[in-house]
Amino acid sequence: MAFGIDRHELKRWKTEVERGRISFLTHYWLDDRFPGCHTVTKVGCNDLEKLAAWGRSHGLKPAWIDLNRDYPHFDLFGEKQANILRKEKQWDQINRFKL
Repeated sequence: MAFGIDRHELKRWKTEVERGRISFLTHYWLDDRFPGCHTVTKVGCNDLEKLAAWGRSHGLKPAWIDLNRDYPHFDLFGEKQANILRKEKQWDQINRFKL
């Protein structure tokens, strides 16, 4: 279940992904499979080669891409999420979600 974002933020992320840009969207999230993780960051781009290269630069395997037909993305959570957001200077999301 996702919460903590508004329609405008989701639309902006989708538009950026559709345009082939690397885009970040963090939201609150609850999933029993990942205890202790309360947020997830979706890093999307519809250019799969670009997304895979971005992922490799952060130690992520291309096989971990969620191949959503319209919005392919990596799901980041936990310490990896916080480390990558810091490297990418996503301060707004870090501060907003206290990562």
